[in-house]
Amino acid sequence: MTKRTIELNYDLISPFAHVVLARLDELPGDVTVRPVPVLLGAILNHWGQRGPAEISAKRLHTYRQSVFLGKQHGVDLRFPPRHPFNPLKALRLMAGADADLDTVRRAFDFVFSEGRAPDTDEELAAFAETVGIRLELAGDDRAKAALRANTERAIERGVFGVPSIVCEAGSGHEVFWGVDAFDMLLAWLDDETLFEREPYRHLDDVTIGIERK
Repeated sequence: MTKRTIELNYDLISPFAHVVLARLDELPGDVTVRPVPVLLGAILNHWGQRGPAEISAKRLHTYRQSVFLGKQHGVDLRFPPRHPFNPLKALRLMAGADADLDTVRRAFDFVFSEGRAPDTDEELAAFAETVGIRLELAGDDRAKAALRANTERAIERGVFGVPSIVCEAGSGHEVFWGVDAFDMLLAWLDDETLFEREPYRHLDDVTIGIERK
């Protein structure tokens, strides 16, 4: 059996990424997941977007939706006392250590199961101990460069939010964003020609009728 590797682009501020982690067991047996930490703020800035928690009318809805989706998949979410928080140093830890999937799960459990934000010196140290990564990596130049490179590569591949799963597809790739795209991901993994047929094939030809400035 030929193994397929897909990339899970995540930021620790995303409750939806926590839910996606709980669904990875649904993937086909020939699929391996490579977790990739990225900085959502930089991705949003590149595409000119605001995060859902930055829109006052959308913030509570987003929290409720993530908790609801979590319960549907056996995950009890507990939000940190402040959100969004600054995940930069914690993400540098993850990037610098090239954290594997088990480590990523421990990281999200710290944030969205224990409800702790690793954005203070004390909590960052607790986070590092919990996930098993040296705290010094938070200030390491190579760790900083790794996170920056991950984020730039994600943008180049069309990632516009987190969590995003990127799958190689022929000479290109496909991006599946969010928990609600997970079922579509499963369908595509079952048949990688899915988007080459109707009713999907013509979607590339749809033009923009009006564009807001």
